Amino acid sequence: MTRRPTRLRHLAAVIALTAVAGGTTGMTADAQPASATTPAAVPQLDWQACQNAPGYQCATANVPLDHDQQEGRQIEIAVIKRPATDPAHRIGSLFFNPGGPGTPGVATLPAFYPQLPTQARARFDIVSFDPRGTGQSTSLQCFDTQQDEANLLAQAPAGFPVGFREEQTWINVYTDFNQACARNGGPTLSHMSSANVARDMNLLRQAVGDPKLTYYGPSYGSYLGATYANLFPSSVRAMTLDGNIDARAWNDTVAGSYLGSFLREGSDLGSSATLDLFLSECGQVDTSRCAFSAGSAKATSSKFATLLSRLRAAPVTVSGTRFTYAATVTQTVSGLYSQQGVTGLATGWNDLAALLQQLWSATSQESERSVPGKAAITSTAPLPSPLPHTESVSAGPAPVTKYAGLEQFYGVMCSDSPNPRFPQAYPSQAQTANARAPHVGARWAWTNEPCAQWPATDPDRYTGPFDRSTAPLLLVGVENDPATPYEASRSMAGQLANARLLTVSGGGHTTLFNKSDCADAHIGKYLVDSTLPPVGTVCAQNAEPF
Repeated sequence: MTRRPTRLRHLAAVIALTAVAGGTTGMTADAQPASATTPAAVPQLDWQACQNAPGYQCATANVPLDHDQQEGRQIEIAVIKRPATDPAHRIGSLFFNPGGPGTPGVATLPAFYPQLPTQARARFDIVSFDPRGTGQSTSLQCFDTQQDEANLLAQAPAGFPVGFREEQTWINVYTDFNQACARNGGPTLSHMSSANVARDMNLLRQAVGDPKLTYYGPSYGSYLGATYANLFPSSVRAMTLDGNIDARAWNDTVAGSYLGSFLREGSDLGSSATLDLFLSECGQVDTSRCAFSAGSAKATSSKFATLLSRLRAAPVTVSGTRFTYAATVTQTVSGLYSQQGVTGLATGWNDLAALLQQLWSATSQESERSVPGKAAITSTAPLPSPLPHTESVSAGPAPVTKYAGLEQFYGVMCSDSPNPRFPQAYPSQAQTANARAPHVGARWAWTNEPCAQWPATDPDRYTGPFDRSTAPLLLVGVENDPATPYEASRSMAGQLANARLLTVSGGGHTTLFNKSDCADAHIGKYLVDSTLPPVGTVCAQNAEPF
């Protein structure tokens, strides 16, 4: 297995996890924070051919660090564009955020681009950018080098902690991590909310010459889109929000005092339901189609529980990678994101089944190691990775001092969404989550723990309202989504003033990772001419999982 950067391994493919909020509650000015007196200057974009991405153009925009002080310090935003394939019928630009939070758009757009509807690629320039604090934009960096950060995070248990000793180790590591950010984060640390990213995107919209915004946002990108729509309601042309965050739950300060963001969102419940679907579908076919099948849904579910029990007792090493109970749960959750897999972005359920079967064989061998005559079995097959491989993409050499650190995820997450502010709240949350979402709950509970002592918030984050009148918005929800559950998409369809929900049957995280030609046709038509699908439309995915 290719070893991924520590940030990505720890989050296990949060390429499309969740979202966060920004701005001032009850804000009434459409295009500016309430305290701003003059609009910011529209950035000038000098498009140049991108390095390492043929056919793409790159540029850098200058925007205010603090949108309340337009004439103050400026920061850089890295931008990328793929021109429309039918320029004679070009409508404008389609802005795309890949999710995260903290996922850079410049490096990932070439991988995501083929997944966007054909109609959208024909009629729009596809534009993405590295949100402030991330990627090649002015970025949040808490350590002198990426290796320094990796050395610290390597001391934490893989995936999440299990047991009192590991819990204390985890808390200590992330206490040190947060203290490093307090020392070294600088002014960017307090200005990374989704609202400020939305304000940047509004300037970028003007910079490309579009009178109104056309936007596609999966996962966390859905929340960024909803934030933009409510900060700048008269500047929305069309928005597709795919795999939605529940804005009310995300901003719930009362529940946020005792329950982390992902548990309020129900990500643990979504993962549990999708895992059940995976095991059921796998058990209904033979091992030629699903390697982990035990011949029935019930037997396959029991086999998975037995595998985790074995790994609790004795971790195994397969293809040079050590798999503990927690690491296996984390890998399983990320492996549920895409049923069929997406080249360059995610592996499929068959790959997850193959990994689980390898671990089953390895744990079986471990239990038989002391039996006379039994030879050790060493697996040499490569293990699947659900994480995207991206090259550095820029209009020129990227500064060598920049790195993609875990702080770029938490810089947004902890700034936007309330979480319990004392580390000892998280062991009980993990127990609660595992009780309602067996196997997978603790993984989501502990992902929020670094926010317990995060050293900053953004005073300009937006917490609502989310029902300001806009052009019609199209929301998309997959019925069994392991990260942004379908109920969150239903909730957001009710919270937004003018939204239509398109349902996709099946499983996986967003339609972007789980292709549906039916959904693509509706999304493409909506983005081109604002035609929404009929109320109650349900689309099927293109293929069965096995």
